[in-house]
Amino acid sequence: MKLQPLQKDCYYHIYNRGINGASIFENDTNKLYFLKQLAKYSEDKISIFAYCLMNNHFHLVIRLNSEEKEVTQAFSNLFNSYAKAFNKQINRTGSLFEKHFKRIKLKDETYLKQLIVYVHLNPKHHFDLDFKSFKFSSYQAYLSDKKNQNRKG
Repeated sequence: MKLQPLQKDCYYHIYNRGINGASIFENDTNKLYFLKQLAKYSEDKISIFAYCLMNNHFHLVIRLNSEEKEVTQAFSNLFNSYAKAFNKQINRTGSLFEKHFKRIKLKDETYLKQLIVYVHLNPKHHFDLDFKSFKFSSYQAYLSDKKNQNRKG
């Protein structure tokens, strides 16, 4: 499958899951570390409009602020650094994520709004969890006047 190239100034749904549907987050510490690494590697390269981290997959709604090569390298660095730390922590080897992160280019503002809702409802769709109190999504940042450090834009 040929991956759609990323384009500067465009919006995307970025997502991936654990290989064979396996967990990519074992605990809250893993999720916090992923968000920390996301902030580190994506700084100024993307704007994050929504995110949700589930145990076996994640969703990001982003806008590219840099060229494709720079953003793709940032994601590669993020996923490699996270996978190495995760594998070391639980004493495993091998790939953590499915081969390539998936990307869908958003066509219009309506789709962008619908996608943000979908990402925030993800805990309810998959595990019947209360999405309003789910700790690892950007939903609470939308309700708060405070700027969420993980949501840029």
